[in-house]
Amino acid sequence: MNIKMLSTGLLMLSTAAVAGSGHEWGYSGSTGPENWAQLSGDYAACGGVNQSPVNLTGFLEAELAPINFQYQKGAYEILNNGHTVQVNYKPGSFMEIEGQRFELKQFHFHAPSENHINGESYPLEAHLVHADKAGHLAVVAVMFTEGSDNEGIVKAWQQLPETKGQKNTLTHPISVNELLPKERAYYRFNGSLTTPPCSEGVRWYVIKQSMQASMPQIKAFADALGHPNNRPVQPLNARQVLQ
Repeated sequence: MNIKMLSTGLLMLSTAAVAGSGHEWGYSGSTGPENWAQLSGDYAACGGVNQSPVNLTGFLEAELAPINFQYQKGAYEILNNGHTVQVNYKPGSFMEIEGQRFELKQFHFHAPSENHINGESYPLEAHLVHADKAGHLAVVAVMFTEGSDNEGIVKAWQQLPETKGQKNTLTHPISVNELLPKERAYYRFNGSLTTPPCSEGVRWYVIKQSMQASMPQIKAFADALGHPNNRPVQPLNARQVLQ
């Protein structure tokens, strides 16, 4: 996918959704995940062998470089596109790993989690979507367990769009740092977007340490969508999960 596609107002070149594709898809029934690859030729990759999400297991020990997160308070709008609730980010926040810089474009949520860790599903998962200058995508995933309020989510949900198509300008500064734990060791695997067009070649970094979100926060998200928005886990096939 080309980076220019990320400059659209909805920034839908992500694990959440791609706007303007012209082909309806969903999470159940005839337009559900099991049929995505047949809905359109544009979605053929959904039947690929390197798809996301996955059950992270059978880890291979590796010397993984630390991620250098350089995030500012750049969140400026929150939208409900019917597939997720997404917070778009201004330029200037990025992560660096192994000499490569990926700019943060947006973050969004899935409930329940899309990725599993050793077979465990979580009530909520955040995806932090990044792209480099060439348009290569990198996603940082954070799992949430049920517990106390997450401060970043508190600020975002103050202007939570409760209906599909609604978009609100954020009036309170939000930093995505509030979604990240202090310990940022991660699992690494190669995968895809988790929604149509399911494009492969996405770098996934799943943070090992989970965060907490309260049940009212999780329920507010679920109520805003009206349905679960998790694609079932896909086969790892020949891929390895590094740690």
